[in-house]
Amino acid sequence: MDPHCSTAPLTPYGAADGEAAVLAPRLRASWQRSRRYGVTPEEMQPVFTGAVDTESLLYECGHEVLQGLRATLADEPVSMMITSSDGLVLCRLCDDASINRSLDRVNLAPGFYFAESNAGTNGLGLALADRAPSLVRADEHYCTSLRGYTCAAVPVLDPMTGELAGSVNLTTWSDSSSALLLALAQAAAGHTEALMLARGSGRRARPAPRGEVFQVYPGRARNGGGTPLLSPRWTDAVAEARAAMTRGQLLAVVGEPGAGKAALASIARREIKPRERLLCARPPAGADIDFWLTLWAPELAKDDTCVITAGVDRLPAWVAEELARLLTAAPRTAPEPGRRALQPSVITAEDYASIPEPLRVLVGAVVEAPALRWRPDDILPLAHHFARRHRGRPVTFSTAAARALADHHWPENVKQLQRVVRDAASRTDVVDLRHLPGEIFTSTGRRLSRIEALEREEIVRCLSEPGTTMAGAADKLGMSRATIYRKMARYDIKMPGRTPRARP
Repeated sequence: MDPHCSTAPLTPYGAADGEAAVLAPRLRASWQRSRRYGVTPEEMQPVFTGAVDTESLLYECGHEVLQGLRATLADEPVSMMITSSDGLVLCRLCDDASINRSLDRVNLAPGFYFAESNAGTNGLGLALADRAPSLVRADEHYCTSLRGYTCAAVPVLDPMTGELAGSVNLTTWSDSSSALLLALAQAAAGHTEALMLARGSGRRARPAPRGEVFQVYPGRARNGGGTPLLSPRWTDAVAEARAAMTRGQLLAVVGEPGAGKAALASIARREIKPRERLLCARPPAGADIDFWLTLWAPELAKDDTCVITAGVDRLPAWVAEELARLLTAAPRTAPEPGRRALQPSVITAEDYASIPEPLRVLVGAVVEAPALRWRPDDILPLAHHFARRHRGRPVTFSTAAARALADHHWPENVKQLQRVVRDAASRTDVVDLRHLPGEIFTSTGRRLSRIEALEREEIVRCLSEPGTTMAGAADKLGMSRATIYRKMARYDIKMPGRTPRARP
């Protein structure tokens, strides 16, 4: 038997017999993961890297927030840290010499990794693993060298993408009061996210996750108002998914955000069992995770039900473990004698490597949902489909508008196309250039300030009006034609019939 997978009860070292010597469920799960990682309580050797990224938006904003908090805690033995999403300590601020020397001895310092896999159960490692605020006190640490401290850590999410950016960690002596430590860490993480949002100008803030659980009804027809006929790149991926489901394998559909991973899985499953219930569950905000799991997890055990768990790469570690347990416990129903049982579940993630390990070991097949830029022939059929579904009747696209849609690189994939088309179709039955947003005519990768974004939109609006010449646009905008050409080059605006000159 693997010594790191012991089934003996997990209790904090030094806990007296009979005193709630049982770890809380989250801590117990973290200790079990620490054992599986091969971390030993007696010896902790966090990995060191000589490179720390001090140019990231997280570092810039987090460091500024902690500098402000530093003045408030000047006389307190509290060390404040910013870490990356993989547990690398990016900075440490503290004016107490004794705790600084102590943290140096355990290598809790910039350049060292303190994820669970490196240092066992600790505050910042648990916050990153579970994507939830965490407080780890004294003997709750897995490694003995950390038991002199109490650590409060809170994950920081990128407000534009919703992805895990890193964490804010506050560490003090284990015998100090920790009543306000977690609240301070939560406030610092919130201020860091707000500052990242303010400085990430030119990008659209990502809506907060709501943890939707809903029934999926993909189009049952290949024509008319149903799913449109799409290119082989998409239909081949659907066929791969269908084959994996038929073999009874747990399917992982991976791909970029907005590429249609859940849609691909639901279409494939519908082709196997047209009358089966299809449920899709998307990750919620951290505070709602318990209710969210309780709401839909019982559906896994029901016959004639397939559950698509989307975004498993954004699930807390303990939820991934619980989902893996539920998947292996759920009954399987053989479709006919002599055939292997069908797997009634699908998971999705951005890539295979990001799937949590307890789920990754169960995956039998991986299918990639191709990005929209890889299948340009699907853009216009999908645009017509989204417009008709939104308006309830056919919507046409002018030649210029169709060309603009086909030429765009669609960084947010099908989700972005659907948003653009719905907005345009809400205003007209014949979509032309002037009904499309400025983002469709640009491909610049840099972030624009709010003023730059407004200027770009106004230039695009004037140039897209029917019959408008460059001289007319210049007059409306109050600038020379040379300036318009220069700004078109600056914002990388490409419109049919308008070729920007090289920037002087």
